Amino acid sequence: MQKFKKPESVLVVIYCQKTLRCLMLQRKDDPHFWQSVTGSMEDNELPVETAIREVFEETGIDILGKNLNLIDTNHTVEFKIFPQFRHRYAPEVEINKEHWFYLPLENEITPTLTEHLAYQWLTISDAAKITASPNNQEAINNIIQFNEIN
Repeated sequence: MQKFKKPESVLVVIYCQKTLRCLMLQRKDDPHFWQSVTGSMEDNELPVETAIREVFEETGIDILGKNLNLIDTNHTVEFKIFPQFRHRYAPEVEINKEHWFYLPLENEITPTLTEHLAYQWLTISDAAKITASPNNQEAINNIIQFNEIN
């Protein structure tokens, strides 16, 4: 029996505080799709736990081990799941709920890629332009505003 993904996920925008550039990842299953770290929540997992797990799985960055400041924006969005990814969800599921996080780093790092083909550090503007996800684009564009408030 196929196990479907839970339609609740996290988005973690990783950026460098010195350069204000964002880490963007190229998907293996859709090479034209660039994005920030994202992943579905597991059963009985809190959004912050998912964010920590996904960042480690997708980039090798150990948030807890390096005592990094993962910022929970306490912001969620709901969006229609892209057609090319719908097969991962139960047939009746069309909407996903996404929790947003920011991970500011002191310096740009070379990520350890396990789930992606490539990475780029891009300016906020270029990172927002390269992603096909409107909510990822919005989260990237909100980096400066969010960090001025907090």
